[in-house]
Amino acid sequence: MTRQYEEDGGENWHPPELQPQTSSGSGSSDRRRVRARPDPFLVVCRCFSVVTAICAILCITVNVLSAIRSFENGYDVFDGIFRCYAVVIAFFVVLAETEWGFIIKFWKVLEYWAGRGMLQIFVAVMTRAFPNYTEEEQELVLLQNIAAYMLLACGVVYVVSGILCIGLLKRARQKKEISRDQAVKDLEELERRREELEQLLIVETAA
Repeated sequence: MTRQYEEDGGENWHPPELQPQTSSGSGSSDRRRVRARPDPFLVVCRCFSVVTAICAILCITVNVLSAIRSFENGYDVFDGIFRCYAVVIAFFVVLAETEWGFIIKFWKVLEYWAGRGMLQIFVAVMTRAFPNYTEEEQELVLLQNIAAYMLLACGVVYVVSGILCIGLLKRARQKKEISRDQAVKDLEELERRREELEQLLIVETAA
C-alpha cells in the first residue's frame, strides 16, 4: 500500500471508493467532489426492512379492526384483548426494523435476525388466529390472511438468514460504511480547507 501511496502522489492518494471527482471551475482552482458508493448489499437489506415494516403495519391495522369488532356490543372481549396484545407486539416489530438504538439497547435479541424473525412469525400467528367471523366479514378475514402470511414469509426469511449468519455480515458492512462515510467527511473538509488556502494565496499574490 505504501508503494501505491507514493506512486499515486503521496497526500493526493485516496481509496478507490473515495476517489474525488474533479470538474473544471472558474479561476485557477478546481472543484473536487468526493463520492462514496452505496453498498448494494445494504441497500437490499434496507429495502427488505421497509417491506417487513409495511407488513407489520398491515398486521397492526388488521388487529385494530378486529379488536374494534370484538369489543363492539361485547361480541368477544377475550378476542379483543388478544388483538390488543398483537398490536403491541407488532409495533415492536416495526421499531425493530428501524434499528433504533434505544430499542436495540434494551432488546438485544432484536439485533439478531433469527430472534427478529421469530418475533415476526409470532405476530403473524397471532394475526391469523381466531378467524371465526360471519360471511359478512369475509373481507376482514381475507385481509388477515394476507397480512399474516406476508409477515410470516418475512419472518421465515429472517430466521433462515440469521442461521446463515447474513445478519452478522450486514452488521460488519454497516460498520465499514460508517467508517467510509466518516472518511468521506474528512476528505471533504480537507478539500474545503485547501480551497480556502488557495483563495488566500491568490489574494496575497495579487496584493
